[in-house]
Amino acid sequence: MQKSQRLIQLLMRINAMQSFTARELADEFGLSVRTITRDLQELSEIGVPVYSVQGRGGGYRLLRDRVLPPIAFTENEALALFVACRSLERLEALPFGETAGTALRKFYHYMPKDVRQRIDRLENRVAVWSPRRPASSECLRTLLQAVLSRCAATIEYRSRGGTRERDIQPIGLYASDGYWYCPAYCLNNGQYRLYRADRIVSVRLNESVPCREEVWRLDLENPPDSSGDEQATFKVELTPNGVRELESDERFGPAIERREDGSGTASVRVPAANLIFYADWMWRLGEDARIAEPPEAIDYIRGKLESMKRRYGWSEGI
Repeated sequence: MQKSQRLIQLLMRINAMQSFTARELADEFGLSVRTITRDLQELSEIGVPVYSVQGRGGGYRLLRDRVLPPIAFTENEALALFVACRSLERLEALPFGETAGTALRKFYHYMPKDVRQRIDRLENRVAVWSPRRPASSECLRTLLQAVLSRCAATIEYRSRGGTRERDIQPIGLYASDGYWYCPAYCLNNGQYRLYRADRIVSVRLNESVPCREEVWRLDLENPPDSSGDEQATFKVELTPNGVRELESDERFGPAIERREDGSGTASVRVPAANLIFYADWMWRLGEDARIAEPPEAIDYIRGKLESMKRRYGWSEGI
């Protein structure tokens, strides 16, 4: 086997291992420990983040940012990945910070010239638009790291009741309408909650807090069962335009009952603790939505209207 082939195979093997010794690799490749040690040194010199662990039980480890082996893409696959990465740029923040941009630049640099020219023609011609919302990449990275390392996180969360500290076990992250959301299990009150990332004042990993194994079995496609929480029926009357605006919503869309004139109603069961969230969601539809129940949500909207009247100096009733 040529040395270049051996180094590639060695790179692929150590990328699949968390830790290893020169003896283990020597036995696997049928080489001497001296040769393996020299190969590891060469890989380190060309940028592979391998380092030695001293003392008893030592050996070698890779730093967190491991180098992946070469992957062959077809031209259409390359274009698809490039457009997908570019679409993420419309979000205000990403859980992996600037690494998406650096990966895209590396990807672009090693493409053949004719493929780069085709990609250049797509500039500002294909996009996935997303509203610009305030967000912190550092916050998103920490939440994502908590998921990857199966670790709890301690957050300071700002809500209408003030800012409070919570220990949470994040289930995942998702973006919707420009906002980032983190469904999580609150280890303080034993309930599942949906946290909006832009309302998280600070976040840190907290390995001292024990997590619940059943929570790690959940994900965004397998959400927690909130039936044990106090529930409320949220019903809204919609104009035809309101139906069109809400039909793509994952929660309300399937519940819409349409009338012949295009208007409709939607009634869903929601956690009572999240009524304000859903009322604000309907508020954005303006005159195209009217909350029919529960009374608490109606009173909340009336309060917002009264506040708007005072702000604009309206004296007549609404």
